[in-house]
Amino acid sequence: MIKKPELLSPAGTPAHMEYAFAFGADAVYAGLPRYSLRARNNTFDRNNIQKGIVRAHELGKLFFLTCNLFPHGSKLRSFMKDVKPFVELKPDAMIMADPGLIMMVREEWPELPIHLSVQSNTVNAASVKFWQKQGLKRIILSRELTLSEVEEIRQACPDMELEVFVHGALCVAYSGRCLLSGYMSNRDANQGICTNACRWEYRVKASPTSEDPAQNLRHSAADEPWLLEEKERPGEFMTMYEDDQGTYIMNSRDLCALEHVERLMNIGVDSLKIEGRTKSIYYVARTARAYRKAIDDAALGKPMDPSIFQDLGKLANRGYTGGFYERKPHADFQAYSSSASTPQSHVFVGEVIDYDSSRGLATIDVKNRFEKGDRIEIISPKTSQNLLVDELLDQKGNRIEVAPGNGWKVRISVAPLQLPALITKSLSS
Repeated sequence: MIKKPELLSPAGTPAHMEYAFAFGADAVYAGLPRYSLRARNNTFDRNNIQKGIVRAHELGKLFFLTCNLFPHGSKLRSFMKDVKPFVELKPDAMIMADPGLIMMVREEWPELPIHLSVQSNTVNAASVKFWQKQGLKRIILSRELTLSEVEEIRQACPDMELEVFVHGALCVAYSGRCLLSGYMSNRDANQGICTNACRWEYRVKASPTSEDPAQNLRHSAADEPWLLEEKERPGEFMTMYEDDQGTYIMNSRDLCALEHVERLMNIGVDSLKIEGRTKSIYYVARTARAYRKAIDDAALGKPMDPSIFQDLGKLANRGYTGGFYERKPHADFQAYSSSASTPQSHVFVGEVIDYDSSRGLATIDVKNRFEKGDRIEIISPKTSQNLLVDELLDQKGNRIEVAPGNGWKVRISVAPLQLPALITKSLSS
């Protein structure tokens, strides 16, 4: 039997953590306030982090604290004071990127396990060995590696924990080292406030023959720049050079490495990581369940179940790619037709917050509109139910036709189910 790697899920809030654990994750990672790359979407204050660590340990799970930005001097001066109360909570590891911060933490708390963030772009065995000498416990390898390169590092560094990403958004630059957001919006990616400017809609124009970019446009020669104009910034032009590899200010497809789970397990990777601390609880639950099944099946020698791919297709995504694990033609990485993330076949409509087994009624905290006659799917950690909504009740038991949206609670009749459970609506209903 192949050794099972850790399944590591994102936890943007305590609720995300609970769903990640319930649907199969072995560990979660949450952001340290002010010092992680999701500073805009972080409800984990000290109190919630303390509760999260306690809860994780009660379940026999792990809780990692992310502190992976590259701070300017103003944050450096307050860092040790700010981080001390969180270190005292004894997270299972700190995920860090900045060498200076790592040095300071190692000197003050040498017993604290540190995982090197993907932000440090580790792409070879020599770098892994360097960080191992600094006392780090785990290296999160760069997303830009092939399977063969991951295997080469594993063979050269047999006694270092290795982690790789298997699902989620891919960055336009080397794992976040991007200037586009800072240039466009004065919100720097490595300060935790990236606007994902790479996913905005751009128009491409050829170089002008006059000083006015809006006039006399002609086809550019190969050695001349093109001009980019962002949809919401008309008249503001950025130069862009294109080479035989294409252009780089583009909208990447999302990573989905389900097909590579068995190979990564055979290589001996210690942790498979899902990206998405700003995604919904539905995303966290569905991805954790999918990769949990993929890992468990591979450990038993079972072939990949095609239904897992179908389940992930129900999530909002930009189209999927295997990323750099296998070198693909350039177009396979890009989603040219739209910069938006759009649902494929289902939309998340509610969270089951109670089930009355005597009456077979589930109480739903509504997140998005659904109505009588819709086809829905109820997903639990181990099972799914598909049914037609033939009756909707409000909280007083009155029949209604529509659950209008967020803020409403309704009841529907369902077969016995296991909590926690989430509900999606088929867009083809």
